[in-house]
Amino acid sequence: MDAAAPATLADTYPLEVATRVSLNRSQSRGLPGLGWKDLCVKKRVMMSSLSPDDTTELDALASFTAVRPRLFGIAYRMLGSAAEAEDILQDVWIKWQNYDHASVENTAAFLATMTTRLAINVAQSAHSRRETYIGPWLPDPIDTSADPALGAERGEALGFAVLILLEKLSPTERAAYVLREAFDYPYSSIAEIVQLPEPAARKLVSRARQHLTAERRTPVAAPEQRRLLSAFLTAAQSGDVSELERLFAADVVSYSDGGGNALAARIPVRGGTRVAKFVAAFASHFWVGVTLRWTEANGQPAVVLERDGEPFTVVTTTASADGIDQLLWMMNPDKLAHVAA
Repeated sequence: MDAAAPATLADTYPLEVATRVSLNRSQSRGLPGLGWKDLCVKKRVMMSSLSPDDTTELDALASFTAVRPRLFGIAYRMLGSAAEAEDILQDVWIKWQNYDHASVENTAAFLATMTTRLAINVAQSAHSRRETYIGPWLPDPIDTSADPALGAERGEALGFAVLILLEKLSPTERAAYVLREAFDYPYSSIAEIVQLPEPAARKLVSRARQHLTAERRTPVAAPEQRRLLSAFLTAAQSGDVSELERLFAADVVSYSDGGGNALAARIPVRGGTRVAKFVAAFASHFWVGVTLRWTEANGQPAVVLERDGEPFTVVTTTASADGIDQLLWMMNPDKLAHVAA
């Protein structure tokens, strides 16, 4: 994620001041995806050489960039897609450029509201796209090693198990849950954002909690999850069916997300014995020439599989006291950008 931008240009460059890059509105569409320094050209000029319009636009950019990690965290949690989250942020940036900034009392709250409402709209249309997706759909893996909470007060609604379950909620339920559990928004603010009375907002959060609690097993701690993932990788590479079965919960499910862009199983594989035999069946060729790189994805241990220095799969698990509950193979190349580095 981008580092927060300074409040004013003078705070960063007392002598070297960044002057505005001259871009028209259509060219500025991609600005939010760039880093702060990519958006400006550094020149040795005096602050007085900037026009009032330049200063206003740069201050608008600074205020947007300062809250960008939070905005991305909201949109990504609601959608499970980094690309869709980035698109929303681009739309928010364009709207913010054209807005009367003087009329906004709380910039962070205003931009978060705009982001959430746009994400609700996208989530409503994304449901139909998920139904036509080729094979199982999994959330995009996000490298959270530098920002474990991904712009939030806590890392809730970020792990793969929860993101998969959030897909079963309505977009408004999803928004209310994410704002409350990850960003600690008061119910009054949530009600205003989702445009419902406060009691209704409380019910949305309560209903979402009940749904997730009913369907989700208590996860093991990160060290145990890493141990299980490491043991799985060792057994998978050797094709040890007995060891794989020992690691799996009886009702383990293997999901492979290739999206039609990579060779992957198009239906989930279920049950300890079937999953163990499935994994062992490709052990002799899948792992040849593969390098394993440990990372933290979505706040949990994961491994990036690379061949000839290029990542082609991210593997992680969800696990409980019963063992590995889910194997998650993220193989769609369109989804690997945020863990490729």
